[in-house]
Amino acid sequence: MTSLKKYTVKAFTLIEMLVVLLIISVLLLLFVPNLTKQKDSVKETGNAAVVKVVESQAELYELNHTNDKASLSKLISEGNITKKQADSYRAYYAKNSGETRAVAD
Repeated sequence: MTSLKKYTVKAFTLIEMLVVLLIISVLLLLFVPNLTKQKDSVKETGNAAVVKVVESQAELYELNHTNDKASLSKLISEGNITKKQADSYRAYYAKNSGETRAVAD
């Protein structure tokens, strides 16, 4: 008689699965916009760091070449900065147009 016990299988119902999917969807809707804002913030911080690098390289250039003023094209041709750094420098000052640039094009 004990061998004839009925085994019941426990599983999630369709309603329970839909509730879980709804909760996950709501959480994604809350967190995804925050992640994009943080990505923009990180990019802006990175561009600010590139600005400091370019300006310090310009100062070093002017120390080495006492009669010459530094420009982005001169820094690139000398190998002090890369083209990508110069583009980031321009983009930073294009976005923050109220600030004055230390290094000319």
